[in-house]
Amino acid sequence: MPNPRSPYARSPNAGAEDPLLAALLDSWERNNTILVNLLLAIPEEALQLRPMESSPSIGELFAHIDYVRLVFVSEDAPEFAAPVPDEWVAVHDRDRLAKMLNESASIVAEAVRGRLQAGRQMDLHYDHPILMLQHMIWHEGYHHGQIKLTLKLRGQALANQDIGPLTWSVWMKKTK
Repeated sequence: MPNPRSPYARSPNAGAEDPLLAALLDSWERNNTILVNLLLAIPEEALQLRPMESSPSIGELFAHIDYVRLVFVSEDAPEFAAPVPDEWVAVHDRDRLAKMLNESASIVAEAVRGRLQAGRQMDLHYDHPILMLQHMIWHEGYHHGQIKLTLKLRGQALANQDIGPLTWSVWMKKTK
């Protein structure tokens, strides 16, 4: 099931003053859509799966992604920060995780947009606000792969014909 709610309110003039910023934030929105689509495609009971006994569960990985988003905003652009949850919590409710991810994606986007528009660098990490966005996309892609591998190792692989349109197609679909 595709992400039912995009984390960004689109207006006809959104990003019109800066097409590069609009494209960057669109890539972030697509990244979050892909992540939430993956989450919603996984059976809820599979959120407890681990690749190994000592590894985090799939649900913990999604919660970790939310944590990383929020902790980096709190450290680098605190004026946009929201409360930071504990890092490795066992959240096995897909709807709750989807809401968390959509909300934290919006916070990251606003932090990057706000710092770029103000001409301010990040406070602690990154030489430029765009680097935070790129780090988040890289980090989340890494865990996306771990999640899919865990499903495969546990005999619950997602079929490419089912998950492909919810992931790869989101990246590559032209909107104009």
